[in-house]
Amino acid sequence: MKKKTLMALCACFWATTLMAQGPKVLVVTAHPDDETGFSVTMFKITHELKGTVDMAVMTDGGGGFADSQLGAMYYGLDLTDSLVARTHLPMLRKQEILNAGKIMGVRNIYFMEQPDDWYTLDPTPYISGKNWEIAYVERRLDKLLADRDYDFVITMLPHAGQHGHHKTAVLMALRAVQRYKGSHKPIIIAGSPVFQGAKPIEYTQLDGFPETKINPNAPTFTLNRAFRLKENDKLSYKIVADWVISEYKSQGAIQEGAIHKTDFELYRYFAINDPKGIQKVQGLFNDLAKSGFAAPVN
Repeated sequence: MKKKTLMALCACFWATTLMAQGPKVLVVTAHPDDETGFSVTMFKITHELKGTVDMAVMTDGGGGFADSQLGAMYYGLDLTDSLVARTHLPMLRKQEILNAGKIMGVRNIYFMEQPDDWYTLDPTPYISGKNWEIAYVERRLDKLLADRDYDFVITMLPHAGQHGHHKTAVLMALRAVQRYKGSHKPIIIAGSPVFQGAKPIEYTQLDGFPETKINPNAPTFTLNRAFRLKENDKLSYKIVADWVISEYKSQGAIQEGAIHKTDFELYRYFAINDPKGIQKVQGLFNDLAKSGFAAPVN
């Protein structure tokens, strides 16, 4: 083999090795579109840190028709009718999250296909196994953690005002991490949106579920969506969040709501984690803060 060819092969292998060295993350949510609260972190991990992001989505999304008037016109279906919506929304929302996932660089999306039945703040009917097949979801999450060797798991913050589906998704993720017996236990953190100048949600744990407690000695970790790229002061990472949210044509209210207005993604450290992992999470967010646009090298 010629020396130049060998060097090229080595260079290619080295580049591939470097690409694979980024963080490996599993995002666990209840519905297609819940990940919009983490969209910039996900984008930066895959595009800038060359990491891997997968998603596990608990429900089929069939219940998300309360604000679908414009989506009904876009898709040519009366999505405001619950029977029509529950027939068509699961497939429509799968396609929407696949489109959004492509923007964020998501590798795989694992659909758990649990019923998106109705709005409630109570997680009990779901986590008890009455409304969801909890044993099935547990088996799939356990296999994902065992096979994929994740560094981090990201969930929503399960505060009292969250949808019961959201709370249950968080509980499923926390319990999966607790059950994990491998040598490389992932660190699980909870994200929530924050506006410039607003006070973050006060939270210590969800009543009745001690596994949801936040480590009181851990710092919070912040990603600045409003950061403007130094190459062009006109551009901020809020544009990425807009790209992602625009894929959810069936879910009109989130475009009018907090997602575009979100200036920061704030993450908290669950107490079930080893305290030694705090430094690792801080390292991740330091790397995210330092990363950014780099012009291609000719």
